[in-house]
Formats: sequence, C-alpha cells, structure tokens
Amino acid sequence: MQPRKFNRSLVWAVGLCLVAALMLPVVSQAKSGREIDASVDAAMNRFMTQVKGSKEFLQNAKGILVFAGVLKAGVGIGGQYGEGVLRIHGKSIDYYKITSASIGFQLGAQRKDIILVFLQDAALKKFQGSEGWQAGVDGAVVLVDKGAQASLDSRKFNEPIVGFVVGEQGLMYNLTLEGSKISKLQK
Repeated sequence: MQPRKFNRSLVWAVGLCLVAALMLPVVSQAKSGREIDASVDAAMNRFMTQVKGSKEFLQNAKGILVFAGVLKAGVGIGGQYGEGVLRIHGKSIDYYKITSASIGFQLGAQRKDIILVFLQDAALKKFQGSEGWQAGVDGAVVLVDKGAQASLDSRKFNEPIVGFVVGEQGLMYNLTLEGSKISKLQK
C-alpha cells in the first residue's frame, strides 16, 4: 500500500474508533424513564431561561418532544444520539431516541438539547402514529436560529412543528435535523 493511501486509511480508522468510543457508552446504557424525565426538566428550564417568551409560546403547543444532552461526535464520519420524551399538557406520554449519521468535514464532539414543539394536532398525531419518524421526510421542522437574547414574543409561526437547539451559548446557528431519525423507546 502506498504511504499516502495508508495515512488516509489510518485517519479514517482512527476517526471511526473515536466516534464509536464516544457514542457507545451513550447508546449502550439507555436511561430509565425517570432519568430521562429529570434531564428533560433541566433542558426545559434552560430553554425557558435562555429564550424570552418561551413560556408563553409553549402554552399553544399540542405536544413537546424534548431530547436533553444529545451527543454529536465526529471525525470525518459522525453520529448523533440522544433520548427524550414526548409531553402533552405537561405529562410524559412516550419515550424516544434520536439518531443520525453524517459524512463530511467534522471534528469534535458536542452536547445539545433539542426541543420540537408541535403546534398542530395533525402533525402530532402523524408523529405518534409513525414507526420511525424522520425529520425532513415525514415532517418538516422549522428551526429557530436566533441568538440567546432572542424573543419569541413577536414571532408568529404558521408551521406545524417548530424546533429549537439549545446549548451553553443559547440557540445555535446553521443547524439541521434533516436525516435525523426519531424512534420510540421500549420503556
């Protein structure tokens, strides 16, 4: 094998091992419903603290799907995994996992909270009736990409599902959920 091809293969192998090492503990140790609920409560508190008008905005929600502490890691090839809960009128209804894989320029690891707000009954029912729901295929999600000082007070949403990605820096820019698959967990 030529040195250049060997180096490229070595980089890919190391990258895959790194992604597997970062993702395996998260995937192999599924949380209990109680643990998921506790992490989701903390994520919702962060969301309401960081985004002005969020409490009032959520009052119109038909359902809220929250994934707390979603881990995304990658070196050339990346993956994402997290567990969350669908809440309707404040009650935990079902538990879900979110997964995705990607190829392209990427390096590092990141934790984030993903909040999907269902504003229409039809969108919520379609989501609940699906075996494995994929963002961008089974339903369009509009991601709000405002900074931490943003306010939802003046925003009017005509979309059935509105998504937020909340992290240490507030709402993050240039994010997509396209290709992320959401499946029900057996709890």
